[in-house]
Amino acid sequence: MTPWDAAAILAAGVGAGAINTVVGSGSLITFPTMVALGVPPVVANVSNTIGLVPGSLTGALGYRAELKGQRARLVRLGAGSVTGALTGGVLLLFLPAATFNVVVPILIALACVLVVIQPRLNRWLSARREDTHPHGGPWLWAGVLAAGVYGGYFGAAQGVLLIGLLGSFLDEDLQRVNAAKNVLSLLVNATAAVLFTLVAEVDWPAVALVAVGAATGGFLGAKVGRRLPAPVLRGVIVCVGVVAIVKLVYG
Repeated sequence: MTPWDAAAILAAGVGAGAINTVVGSGSLITFPTMVALGVPPVVANVSNTIGLVPGSLTGALGYRAELKGQRARLVRLGAGSVTGALTGGVLLLFLPAATFNVVVPILIALACVLVVIQPRLNRWLSARREDTHPHGGPWLWAGVLAAGVYGGYFGAAQGVLLIGLLGSFLDEDLQRVNAAKNVLSLLVNATAAVLFTLVAEVDWPAVALVAVGAATGGFLGAKVGRRLPAPVLRGVIVCVGVVAIVKLVYG
């Protein structure tokens, strides 16, 4: 790894940490960066998941005020996130690498679409807020479980999925929803990271660079992320996602 490669991965980690805290699609920055620098896709995905854990932690800590009163809810939903993450991680490790190369461009395209439509999704959630169940109910738990499977397998834009689910089923404002999303994303990433550390091939230098960058970015995202121009941020994410699709499909 050259110094320029290291600088690129570190910068991608900072961006991903901030984006994950605010929007929830930071893997669309770090994963394509590592693939573009020659890291095999499955190794890049595993290393990315492990490296983003510190950023998820600092992002969640930055939303401490919005997490007040949500402990019991997050314990219940967290069980779904952990179970889903283990399932997704096992699928990643035991399905053929060729499957990942076919599925991931589709998942990235889906993630890009979710990032683009998030403002409309948020407006829809706000419009139906009065119809939500105060505790989420079993359908929310099942949805969080499915999001955990997705997050354990790949994870880009799992935060957008979680915001949609939590906002649909909970009678909470979007800032508290985002705080809960950060905790559940942390649980998914941490669970998958433990699994991958034990049994998967990992690019540890890349992990270290992403971890340092993501921890910094997560802190910054919690502090100033809401001030970033959302259309510009979404545009960057989508452009990087398109580059990743081209790289994976055409090599």
